[in-house]
Amino acid sequence: MTTTTPTVPIGTTSLEPDVRRGLYRTMVLIRTYEEAIRREYYADKGPGFDIGKGLVPGEMHLSAGQEPVAAGICAHLTADDAVTATHRPHHLAIAHGVDLDAMTAEIFGRETGLGHGRGGHMHLFDPATHFSCSGIIAEGYPPALGQAFAFARRGSDRVAVAVTGEGAANQGAFHESLNLAALWHLPVVFVVEDNDWGISVPRSASTSVPSNAARAAAYGIPGVRVEDNAVEGVWAAAQTAVARARAGEGPSLVEVHTLRLWGHFEGDAQGYRPDLEGVAGRDPLPTYRAALEADGVLGPTEAETIARAASDRVEAAIAAAKAAPLPDPAHATDYVFA
Repeated sequence: MTTTTPTVPIGTTSLEPDVRRGLYRTMVLIRTYEEAIRREYYADKGPGFDIGKGLVPGEMHLSAGQEPVAAGICAHLTADDAVTATHRPHHLAIAHGVDLDAMTAEIFGRETGLGHGRGGHMHLFDPATHFSCSGIIAEGYPPALGQAFAFARRGSDRVAVAVTGEGAANQGAFHESLNLAALWHLPVVFVVEDNDWGISVPRSASTSVPSNAARAAAYGIPGVRVEDNAVEGVWAAAQTAVARARAGEGPSLVEVHTLRLWGHFEGDAQGYRPDLEGVAGRDPLPTYRAALEADGVLGPTEAETIARAASDRVEAAIAAAKAAPLPDPAHATDYVFA
């Protein structure tokens, strides 16, 4: 049997100029942040340290190219809504309003970080915005159900958004979560970021359907796929899914065909990717900027002004993180629980 998955058009000219500028501004801030973190990850610590180790401890998974997902989804959320992200979380954290200074300090392993420097970049937890992430594949789906269940029991219109990659869509947690959310009619929006490469395996070699959005039908919920990494397409799909959840109509699944510009992790040689030559040409930032300028939404110097503001904000957060104290080893078990 052939399953047809609904798709969302590349863009929608019905969006107000302020909304379109806001989406672009969010995407620029995310990219500026990722580029700066990447720079610091490889920076020389100074005398006595190995060059190329940088000030950022541990592995680093960056989301350059996936900005449209975060910007388009989170544009419909408030700090009262919950977001659970993946091991590649910075774009979603920034778009959802996680404090940039505290997040940066956590990434640098500093005491002023979200987790007092104990968690690092794959374990960001912010109660103020109900944001969390994890290095475990599909781990964010079940916690989102718990949050959505609590929201529904309280009679609120708050929603939970659970994000995972296409490589996690074959995990049991993915299917169990969709089933239970549909059964209990929970206010959840499930999001799949399909960047074509789950670590080193293409989707076509690991998944029996061409789109994970088609799997929504098995649980009796709407499923839609957004092609071309289009931020306005994501915005439109998220608008429908979030409104449905807020109205008490249950969960939805949104899959976005997005793009991972860089490796699965920093240091990944990406020998498994035959598509690298054309990746840069599909960068969503210059594509969206060109569209906004052509439509007269961005003036001649506005893009540069947005870029400077983003750079100033990011560099301030990095400077604050570098100046913050490291955790005292004597208190290594503080703020840690199991």
